Amino acid sequence: MSELSRVFQNDINDFLASDAFAERELNLTFLDPPFNQAKDYASHNDDMPADEYWAWMKRVCSAVCAQTADGGAVYFMQREKNSEQVLACLRETGWTLQNLIIWKKLTSAVPMSRRFGKQYQIIAYATKGPRARVFHRLRIDPPLPANYRHKRENGLYVTDIWHDIRELTAGYFAGDEALRADDGMRFHKQQAPIALLLRIMLSSTVAGDVVFDPFAGTGTTLVVAQQLGRAGLGVEIDPDNAACIRERLRAIRPADAIARFRDDYRFTENLDEIWNGNIELGKQSVLNLPLFRPSLP
Repeated sequence: MSELSRVFQNDINDFLASDAFAERELNLTFLDPPFNQAKDYASHNDDMPADEYWAWMKRVCSAVCAQTADGGAVYFMQREKNSEQVLACLRETGWTLQNLIIWKKLTSAVPMSRRFGKQYQIIAYATKGPRARVFHRLRIDPPLPANYRHKRENGLYVTDIWHDIRELTAGYFAGDEALRADDGMRFHKQQAPIALLLRIMLSSTVAGDVVFDPFAGTGTTLVVAQQLGRAGLGVEIDPDNAACIRERLRAIRPADAIARFRDDYRFTENLDEIWNGNIELGKQSVLNLPLFRPSLP
């Protein structure tokens, strides 16, 4: 498979100020930054003062909005406790909120002593301008709830509650999709599932669109974009992660193949067109991006 996606190994702040970014028009951004929870990242301080962290998020959202086509979309994922800050961040940087998606985790919630256990993350879906340039009404066919007697004939439309996508948890449920080191341990414990990015891209892009991931992590966004004929553009500061992404793009693993999810969307009316109607990229091909070389000390 030819590589339609590209990752740049660099700090996102430097990349957003580069010509490589300024010359692109984006159609979709998946924004899944470090959550500032004091996690031990090799190349990032995850324990910033709150006001400094959210000022940083506003700078990223503002820069992305400036480079996004009218009607283009951003999906901003965060902890549920930060919903207020996420909505303010998007509103104050030029985005129009369309949905606050609840991604319900399928593992048991950790019990808490003085409040309810937490079992979901938020994904704020917003557009540049009041109306989405692209939005496909996907139909899925999840298992029937216990109180339903008859099978649905044509599935049902995807809503703002996503309870049918399993997170890549530790242990058994992470399955083959989870990237692992030579010792069998998880390579990256925050790896996003293929199914999550697939739904986002099927909903808000067409073949040939540019999909941007400012915090690419292990590259799930780029892996899905490449298979759908979208041009994936990612930035990742950690050199080991960036190398991992390049390897995932070079040879798509069976566990990363999106074909296994196609039947989930079989009731979507224009699925053939949405899925990969034309894998030939247009003017926005990331393969034509100027090579970004970070300035060295």
